[in-house]
Amino acid sequence: QVQLAESGGGLVQPGGSLRLSCAASGSIFSIRGMGWYRQAPGHERELVATITSGGSTNYVDSVKGRFTISRDNAKNTMYLQIDSLKPEDTAVYYCYLEIISKERPWSLSTYWGQGIQVTVSS
Repeated sequence: QVQLAESGGGLVQPGGSLRLSCAASGSIFSIRGMGWYRQAPGHERELVATITSGGSTNYVDSVKGRFTISRDNAKNTMYLQIDSLKPEDTAVYYCYLEIISKERPWSLSTYWGQGIQVTVSS
């Protein structure tokens, strides 16, 4: 069994910062790709940032220069540092991790976090 737990969301004023965390626990053999999606009310889910097992990152244009994705492999945890927040960043943020579990070492499965609310408002 593998579980993901997201934390770090909340209400912040425009221009502020937050750090989201996504921690995996359970029977993990290895973690490959990781990333964050977000979904604002009335909008489709949007891929925001990704990071590979080698540490290569990619961002959607609207967050480049403001969002930083990182990972701590020893802790099975991924982070999203969000700076210079804008009202349009308001959304539920979902993490995903591509995990090989110890029970199924031949299979790569995608696990999702429960979603965490980020609200940017004055």
